[in-house]
Amino acid sequence: MVRLPQRILPLVIALLSCLLLVSPGGACPFCGMQGPTLTGEVGQSRMVLYGTLTNPNEKANHGDGTTDLVVEAVIKNELGGKKDDPLAGKNKTVRLDRYLPPQAEGDKYRYLVYCDVFKGKIDPYRTLPVIKNGKMADYLLGALKHKDEPIGKRLRFFFDYLDNPDLEISNDAYKEFGNADYKDYKDMAKDLPAERVAKWLKDEKTPAFRYGLYASMLGHCGSAEHAKLLHDMLEDPTKRLGSGVDGMLAGYIMLKPKEGWSYTLELLKDPKKEFMLRYAALRAVRFLWDSREDLVPRKDLKTGMIVLLDQSDIADLAVDDLRKRCCWDMTDRVLGLRNTKAYEVPIVRRAVLRFALGCQDNEKDDSKKAAARTYVDEQRKKDPQMVADAEELLKLEQTPPASTPSK
Repeated sequence: MVRLPQRILPLVIALLSCLLLVSPGGACPFCGMQGPTLTGEVGQSRMVLYGTLTNPNEKANHGDGTTDLVVEAVIKNELGGKKDDPLAGKNKTVRLDRYLPPQAEGDKYRYLVYCDVFKGKIDPYRTLPVIKNGKMADYLLGALKHKDEPIGKRLRFFFDYLDNPDLEISNDAYKEFGNADYKDYKDMAKDLPAERVAKWLKDEKTPAFRYGLYASMLGHCGSAEHAKLLHDMLEDPTKRLGSGVDGMLAGYIMLKPKEGWSYTLELLKDPKKEFMLRYAALRAVRFLWDSREDLVPRKDLKTGMIVLLDQSDIADLAVDDLRKRCCWDMTDRVLGLRNTKAYEVPIVRRAVLRFALGCQDNEKDDSKKAAARTYVDEQRKKDPQMVADAEELLKLEQTPPASTPSK
């Protein structure tokens, strides 16, 4: 790997700073989709209506057009009962000052319309076509009904929509889990219907990016029979190289801790295994360390990181994980990478430097602290800019996310 020119590095640092500051405080470790949800967007809208678009007139309203919306459900209406409420009385049809032609085969669709309201006129700013029989109105009304409940109860509501035939609903329910932390659904998952979750994992139509979440759920509510299902998925070349392998490993370990951990460790040990497979195993180790220390002793998890140190393509990640978890007892082992082939890779050398910087500032053992400081001093003489860059990146990594002012 070629080192970045100095004129480029400040841009990299600035980008990393932005990513650190905007990254969410908690998210599902096994989900491949986060972001704004339909429920969240409803919360930011003054009016959300569900119904059928009719009578589009492209030339009306001074060329902006008009469209009638036959309202079948009112998801939200902040003007309800007020003087300028366009839905006052028994009115079930409203005119939108926008040309919104229905899609082809319009009878198969209904429309979710997000609106602002100004002087009694509805201004639609987003229109989302949804399947007529997908129950979008029921979904959103139910979500709003549960919005103030504990997050575990809310997620149990969204669980029942993960297999909804309307992809908009199904993906939105999945994003609700993606935006949640593992601890938010850990207890709830114990009471989930295991056979239903297993059916999703067996279904060839299930998107691969959902395997991780479903497998982790099964780890809580399943049995030894389901451990075999997860093992078989991990052995399937078409499934074990996609996203979600870390969730499969975690679920396997939850159901059979000794057997599952042994399987995971073998993946980590074998440098001939595909990088993404070993990386998924490392992510499983992170999860166990940070969230489920009851399953595998930390000394064994540390071993799982250590076996990666001599693998040039992934050693930097293992070193960083040891640093972030303050495993300063591994100082001699990490600094010893100077005598291995892995150290020839620049990104590994930078990871070792970050470890040494962390050790010299945080370790209490004088001998290890001195060894780390000696290493840093040597590197500073060889390349002072590299050390300065590493120190700056560590400062950014430790910067807490900016808090959002309360409204």
